[in-house]
Amino acid sequence: MGAFNEIFAYLIQTVIHLALFAVLLRFILQAVQADFYNPISQFVVRVTNPLVLPLRRVVPGLAGLDMASLLLALLLQLLAIISMLLLYRAGLPNIGVLLAWASVGLVGLVVNIYFFALLAMIILSWVAGGSRHPAIILLYQVTEPVMAPFRRLLPTAGGLDFSPILVFILINVIQIALRHLAAGMGLPPALVIGL
Repeated sequence: MGAFNEIFAYLIQTVIHLALFAVLLRFILQAVQADFYNPISQFVVRVTNPLVLPLRRVVPGLAGLDMASLLLALLLQLLAIISMLLLYRAGLPNIGVLLAWASVGLVGLVVNIYFFALLAMIILSWVAGGSRHPAIILLYQVTEPVMAPFRRLLPTAGGLDFSPILVFILINVIQIALRHLAAGMGLPPALVIGL
């Protein structure tokens, strides 16, 4: 692959991955019922509205989940995989395999988002404990539904919260399982963001 093709591939993948991240973040924010009026939530909604709103007319929500955002995220992951296969002149597998690859990649991206959100929460609790910055509040709202069950299992000791250790262990177990699942499906790791 020449330099021009490599640059073009990089730019295409960056645009698709940024759109995918924004749409998936919108889905997560709605799933955890984060503050809609938080400026960061408002930004995510405004950026993703041109893509989500047309699809929402066709795809209804389900049990409080924004299925239009989830479907759009799956389609963007699928587009990323197909574009990489075409750019590298690899053959396209059947649609079932492509959808399976995209689904695994999507789950992997959600796991990575939670990994970095929890890591940011831990660091911010040491650096900016008690801060009311919109980003910190949003991080708390996203991570708390995952952290709460583990806090009940492992209460704080002397003001220290050890429950993130259990969450990180679970995240690593899920990542290992996803990598083995992807390998079993023949998914090249370089094709999918999140693995």
